Amino acid sequence: MSSINYDLKKIKGIAFDVDGVLSPSTIPLSPEGEPLRMVSIKDGYALQLAVKKGLKIAIISGGNTKAVDVRFRGLGIKDVYLGSSVKLPILQQWMSDNDFQADEVAFVGDDIPDIQAMQYVGLAVAPADAADEVKLVASYISPKTGGYGVGRELLEQVMKAQGLWMSDQKAFGW
Repeated sequence: MSSINYDLKKIKGIAFDVDGVLSPSTIPLSPEGEPLRMVSIKDGYALQLAVKKGLKIAIISGGNTKAVDVRFRGLGIKDVYLGSSVKLPILQQWMSDNDFQADEVAFVGDDIPDIQAMQYVGLAVAPADAADEVKLVASYISPKTGGYGVGRELLEQVMKAQGLWMSDQKAFGW
């Protein structure tokens, strides 16, 4: 039984912000000033499984580092949009390219730049430590904080609702 009050069987695509969603809000800086990110291995497992099961996943982030690109492409995500200062047009194009209706898409965001994209989709998700303004537009607020399982929690519930979670041998490998 899902804790998300939405028909998760409708979801065909999920777009994620990175900083504050798939990585914690606080990030160390390299000596050169480049932001370094931590990621959850459990989020990674769920992301790669979702891709294998046919869910479309997009990463839409204002950040723009090679490590982020390598991480998410390495999980099989083809739609990685970095340096996205305004996310809504990118989300709209991704939805159009995949022939998605708003009610078939979830967007996970944590801060002000995510609000327009969250308002555009059927299921807007925020981590527990999202900005207050984001929580006001979220359809669902995860009990997980950014970087600590928000992606896994959402993907697991979606895949369980669709009968895709642990449904075959693909679930038991990377």
